Amino acid sequence: MDAATLTALHRRIKDTGAISYLEVVSTDRKRALDSARMAADLGVDYLMGGTWVSETLELLDGTPVGYLPFPGTPIGHPTQLGGTPEQVANQCRRFEEAGCAGVDLLAYRATESAPLDLVHSARQATSGRLVVAGDIDRPSRVRRLAEAGVDAFTVGSAALAGTFAPHLPTLRDQLTIILQAADHTTPADATREDL
Repeated sequence: MDAATLTALHRRIKDTGAISYLEVVSTDRKRALDSARMAADLGVDYLMGGTWVSETLELLDGTPVGYLPFPGTPIGHPTQLGGTPEQVANQCRRFEEAGCAGVDLLAYRATESAPLDLVHSARQATSGRLVVAGDIDRPSRVRRLAEAGVDAFTVGSAALAGTFAPHLPTLRDQLTIILQAADHTTPADATREDL
């Protein structure tokens, strides 16, 4: 997406009073740092993802942008997450000491550990913002994340592909169910299989 479109989108997000996030999905150092520069230029509230923590913090220094790096060992694209709860906790502590605003945890992309074990470990290790991204594809996961103390979560392809609520046909329907799940309510038209 070009800079003008991103600027217009960010302005519309902020005009609604919402918190704005930009997530780094590239595993390439140059592209990840370019995303950090874009976050600073746009003035988003939070930059999520990436693993070049000290360089990213340098680029964001003096801006209001909070940085939420990936703890664990992100691998490939779409990204999988290596690492144990202990490793994730240690990184969360180091990131907070370095000045990060929290973490962006790919819990449901874990290859070595149970997703909620990583979430609990991260929550205990950081007082900052805990966002879980990747494979949040059903209301039950949203509920479990809320119970574990997660501050926010992201849904991308599950909404676009219609997998969050497979019985509903449109993206608007998907987003409605996701928002209802985020409000910790059970959607009236959700089936038992969706929960």
